[in-house]
Amino acid sequence: MAKQIPVINEWYQDAVEDVLFEVVAVDEAAATIEVQYEDGSVDEFDFDTWMQMVVLPAEAPEDWRLSYDEAGDDDSLDPDRQFNPELFDDPLSSIESDSLYGLEDY
Repeated sequence: MAKQIPVINEWYQDAVEDVLFEVVAVDEAAATIEVQYEDGSVDEFDFDTWMQMVVLPAEAPEDWRLSYDEAGDDDSLDPDRQFNPELFDDPLSSIESDSLYGLEDY
């Protein structure tokens, strides 16, 4: 039985399933607890299920952020990077002509 009160951003281990997860949300109105596992998958438990689980407090795994980092270091997300509009093509160059077979209507 889980005697642990779920705390957001805390890691726990399900002793029966032997998996680590982080509590990411607690919705008291809906009586649900949303968790995210090491691999990035998300699950939801109701309060009754949580109370029946064997849940132990745990340390965050060393590489837990790797599951969220799909592209590695992305320089485009750097807020200090200077924006340079000359690197983009002219948006008008992608507009296709309305002429048919090179003939223009006058």
